[in-house]
Amino acid sequence: MIKKTGKSPAEKKIFVLDTSVILHNHNSIHSFQDNDIAIPITVLEELDNFKKGHDTKNFEAREFIRILDKLSENHSLRDWIPLDHKNGGMLKVILDEQSDLDARKVFESSKKDHRILNAAMCVVRDNPGRQVILVTKDINFRLKAKSLNIQAEDFETGKIKDLEQLYTGKSLLENVDPKLVDKIYSEGFCKPEELELEDPIPNHYFIIRSSKNSVLAFYNSSTQQIEKIEKRAFLKIMPRNAEQVFALHAITNYNIKLVTLQGVAGTGKTLLALAGALDQKKMFKQIYLARPIVPLSNKEIGFLPGDIKSKLNPYMEPLWDNLKFIQHQFSEKDKEFQNIAQAVESEKLVISPLAYIRGRSLSDICFIVDEAQNLTPHEVKTIITRAGENTKIIFTGDIRQIDTPYLDSQSNGLSYLIDRIKKHPIYAHIQLEKGERSELANLANDLM
Repeated sequence: MIKKTGKSPAEKKIFVLDTSVILHNHNSIHSFQDNDIAIPITVLEELDNFKKGHDTKNFEAREFIRILDKLSENHSLRDWIPLDHKNGGMLKVILDEQSDLDARKVFESSKKDHRILNAAMCVVRDNPGRQVILVTKDINFRLKAKSLNIQAEDFETGKIKDLEQLYTGKSLLENVDPKLVDKIYSEGFCKPEELELEDPIPNHYFIIRSSKNSVLAFYNSSTQQIEKIEKRAFLKIMPRNAEQVFALHAITNYNIKLVTLQGVAGTGKTLLALAGALDQKKMFKQIYLARPIVPLSNKEIGFLPGDIKSKLNPYMEPLWDNLKFIQHQFSEKDKEFQNIAQAVESEKLVISPLAYIRGRSLSDICFIVDEAQNLTPHEVKTIITRAGENTKIIFTGDIRQIDTPYLDSQSNGLSYLIDRIKKHPIYAHIQLEKGERSELANLANDLM
């Protein structure tokens, strides 16, 4: 009996990739198993427009162009050429945009999206019997494709399937024997088996509650014990709930090198990260606080008036607000107030757009990345791979408040990181749920 290997040509799907997929992940062509990939020539034209610049999309465009150039060294891109990964399919650039149904006439516009739709319809026409799927991160583009009877879907690689099951980093243990809670208070620890915990996740946090009292704790995988956590202030920033206690513990625990804090506006994510980092500033050469620049209404900052500093200031102001809040817990004569001012002046503490650290090696640094939900999974991976010795990285964000086109709560880099890295002994995550900014802010979060 002959053993069948791989799919027949007719069984293989053809995925037509839109520009948004490549700008999301330059390695996206390797994400479709042994199926074939078609790239409309219009996509290459769009990538050519994106190749210059310092943003992530410019980097992704350049990297994909290099990949395509290497693949085509001994081939013509007008022919199906093999992809260079195990059990990979084939790739081809589609030049034909003369489909029987012209999307430019249907939508009364010659925009490039409609040329890509025409190319997809040409692939369908030229490959009868094969399933052709247009892949795009643009929801409206998918709807247009479906209106022309083109099968279309989102780029699913790295996308979280069920947000309700996303790791929260904490658990509530109720109806615990009061004597065991007393033991944790007096001795500082207990064994997981005493709480009937089997194989707990490293650095997972617990609210342990009995009918009489409660205690906060976490699982230390080094000692294999559930250890008590004390509530304490950092630079006069006192945690207001159990989740904030957990967050500050993770931030200031030297053995935890990667921390994620996820929560809605007003839960204290950035403030806690900055207070915890400043409290241990002697342990690092520098503290970096950065956030991605996402222009409002997607208007490029180059069109805004003023020099580069005045263009970027509105985006960085929330970070300075948090620093000022910490600083003003003290009087101007206090040593702590002056130390924070001196840290900024000497660049011991740097607040900067995230793009400014591209290519840097992050050694001996505490690096806080704010608004991390506006990063792609690839961007998050790139940041972490820059980490050198004695570096701690803290990502903060709200996965339901996405400002970047083509990302959503399931496909952004913060969600991806939380889902993939849990269970690692140098990682901790806390989902902050209770707003502490003000009663008014909580009203908006709860009811609007």
